[in-house]
Amino acid sequence: MPVIGTAGHVDHGKSTLVEGLTGRDPDRWEEEKRRGLTIDLGFAWTTLPDGTEVSFVDVPGHEKFIKNMLAGTEAIDVALLVVAADEGWMPQSEEHLAVLDLLGVRHGLVAVTKRDRVDDDLLELAMLEIEEQLEGTVLAGAPLVPVAAPTREGYDELIEHLVRIVGGAGRSLEPNGRARLWIDRAFTISGAGTVVTGTLTDGAVHLGDRLELWPGGHEVRVRGLQSHETELDSVPPATRCAINLAGLERREVQRGNMLGVPGQWAPSDTLLVDVRPARYVEDPLTNRGAFHLHLGSGSWPITLRLIEDAVLTKPGAALLRLPERIPVVAGDRFILRETGRRAVVGGGRVLDPAPSPRRANVLASLPRLRDALDRGPDAVAGALLDSRKTEDLARLAAHSGGGKPADAVVVKQRAMAHTLAQQLTADAVDLVRAFHGGNPLRPGMQKASLASGLGIDLDSLEVLIAGSGDLRDDGATVAKADFKGGLDAGREDEWEDIRGRLQSAGLTVPRIKELSIDPDLLHALLRDRRIVRVGPELVYLPGQLDALAERIRAMPGPFTVAEFRDLFGLSRKYAVPLLEWMDANGVTERDGDVRTVQAG
Repeated sequence: MPVIGTAGHVDHGKSTLVEGLTGRDPDRWEEEKRRGLTIDLGFAWTTLPDGTEVSFVDVPGHEKFIKNMLAGTEAIDVALLVVAADEGWMPQSEEHLAVLDLLGVRHGLVAVTKRDRVDDDLLELAMLEIEEQLEGTVLAGAPLVPVAAPTREGYDELIEHLVRIVGGAGRSLEPNGRARLWIDRAFTISGAGTVVTGTLTDGAVHLGDRLELWPGGHEVRVRGLQSHETELDSVPPATRCAINLAGLERREVQRGNMLGVPGQWAPSDTLLVDVRPARYVEDPLTNRGAFHLHLGSGSWPITLRLIEDAVLTKPGAALLRLPERIPVVAGDRFILRETGRRAVVGGGRVLDPAPSPRRANVLASLPRLRDALDRGPDAVAGALLDSRKTEDLARLAAHSGGGKPADAVVVKQRAMAHTLAQQLTADAVDLVRAFHGGNPLRPGMQKASLASGLGIDLDSLEVLIAGSGDLRDDGATVAKADFKGGLDAGREDEWEDIRGRLQSAGLTVPRIKELSIDPDLLHALLRDRRIVRVGPELVYLPGQLDALAERIRAMPGPFTVAEFRDLFGLSRKYAVPLLEWMDANGVTERDGDVRTVQAG
C-alpha cells in the first residue's frame, strides 16, 4: 500500500488538494480548521483508477511546525510537492524539497496549485522557476501539473501521473522481514485502550503478536488491527495502520517511539553516519552547532562529531551521540536540523549503529560500510563484522536488518571476521612453532595456554584449529601438523644410560629422582612408552613389567602382599606400587588383603 506524502510551503493548498483527491479532510484538529492551517500530520486515503489503494500523509508547511513535518516523511514512497502558482517558489518549498532529496524519495511529481488565480504567462513563469529549482535533486524532471481546486482543473491529469508513478515506486521488501513501525500518533479509544498509528515496514503484524516498544523495550500485545478504517487479522508491510495495544498506558507511548518484534533490535546511543549538507546551506557544518536528529518519526538533540574533516562542506562521515538508546539499522535515513539556524541543514544514512570508539578503526571501516548499504542485509552484516572483528550473530542481524555475514567464522552464536580468523590462526601457528622450538620433547602446547596467548576462548581456538591445515588438535595439547618430536643424538645417549640402569637393577629400580631424568625427557619417554610409570616415584621398562606379569600369572592360588614381596625378594616400597599397577592393568584382582590372577 504505497504512501504519498505532501510537501510544500504554508497555505499553498496541500490539504485542499488531498481532500480533493480523496474526499477526506486530512486536518483533524479544531484549531487547524479554525486557522485554515495544517499544524500536525494529516492522513487520508483513496483507491486510484487502476485499483491501487494509497495512503496520503499531509504535512504542515509552516516553518514553526517543521518538526511535525519531518515526523511524517519517514515512510513516504511518492512525494507530492505542492507549489502555488500565484506565489511561486517559497522558503518552505525549498526546505521541504531538501528533506525529500536528503531522504532519497526518488518518485514524485509537482502539483502547481491555484492555477485559477494567475494568467497563462504567470503560470508559465512559475513552472519554469519550479523546473529550475528541481534541477540536481531527486525530483529533477518530475511532472508538473497545474491544478485548480474550485473547478478540479488538472485533477484527472494529476491522478493519471499518480497511477504511473505509484506503479513504479513499490518498495523492495525482504520476505519474512523484521516488522517495524515508527509511531506518529498515539491516543486512547474508550473501551479499547491505547491505539498507535504509523506505517508498517519490512514485515507483517498479526493479531496476538508480541511486540516491543522502543526506547525501553516494553513488551506489548497486538489486540486489534486496522488499515483505512477496516478491521484486519494481519497487516502486510508497507501499510499505514492503527494498532490497538494491550499492556500499555497512553502516557507510556509518544510520537517517535518504535514498535518491533522482540529480540530483533539492539538499541544504541552512538551512530556512525554519512551526512550530506542541504544544498542551500552556505556556512559549513561544524561540531559546534546545536543539532536535532530526525529519524523515523522521532526527534532527539544530538552532539555531532565530524570524522573526516574539521568542517563539512560536502558529504562526509560523522558520529552522532544521542541522549538515549534507540533501535537503528544500517541504511536508515535521517535529517539533521540545526536549532540556531532554525532550518534543515543536512541528512544522510546510518552506516554503523554501534561504531568503534577509536577514530582510526572508524575511518578504516568507511569504504566497505558505504559500499554495502545498497547490496542487502548480508553485505551490511559482513561490513559491520569486518569493522567490529567479532560480534554476536543476533546483534549483527539487528544492526543489518536481518543479515548474516557470508565469510564469517562462527563459534556457537558469535561470528568472527574472516580477516581476524586468518590473523589469529597465523599467530597460533607462530606460537606453537615457537613452543616446539623451546620444548622439542613435549607433544605440543597446552591448549588453554595457547587460547590465553591469543586472547580467545577454547571454543574459538578449536574452530580455528579445525579450519587450519597447519595445526593438529591432540586433545589437551596443540601441535604443528607435521610435528613428530623425537630425541636428538644427545638425548638418545641419555636414554641409553637410563635404560641400562633400569635393566641392570631388575625390579629394584632407582627412583625417578635418583635417575636424574630431565622433566621434558621424562615426558617424552613416557609418551613414547619407552618407560612406564608405576606410582609417583618409579618407572620401569615395558619388558620388565611384561616379564613380571608372566611370573605372577604362574603363581598358584590367591596371595598376599607379603607373599609376593618374599617370593620376588622385594621391599614393600616396590611390592605395593607394582601390585597396584598390575591391578589397574588387569593382571591381578584385589579382594581385601589377597589378590588373585585374572583369567585371560
